[in-house]
Amino acid sequence: MGDYKQTDVGSVKKGTTIEWEGAPCTVTSVETSKPGKHGHAKCRITAVGIIDGKKRVFVAPGHEKINIPLIEKKSAQILSVSNNKASVMDMESFETFELDIPEELKDQIKENVQVMYWTIMGQKVIKQVK
Repeated sequence: MGDYKQTDVGSVKKGTTIEWEGAPCTVTSVETSKPGKHGHAKCRITAVGIIDGKKRVFVAPGHEKINIPLIEKKSAQILSVSNNKASVMDMESFETFELDIPEELKDQIKENVQVMYWTIMGQKVIKQVK
């Protein structure tokens, strides 16, 4: 489901996009504890789901691998708006499809407006108005 690269949990920084519990998330904070005498450094990562907005907190050893989903960023034009859905047309492929309108962009999404959307882990999401 989509393309990934892998990295160590210990090299994840605030703002990194990671895959956790099958959902793409943006890391909002990373706290690293010092290793004990025989232990490994532990990382406490707080991340918020890009699609579902859910906060997730987990602890993992710094040497453990984590998936970084690759994000495809594309432009689209809004064709029509109905409730919380926007019918959009991709500016390159001219493919049309429906996307949910994010709460924070509700006032700005209107017909003929251009938006940037991300394709991440097989899901499309509007990220910003151009």
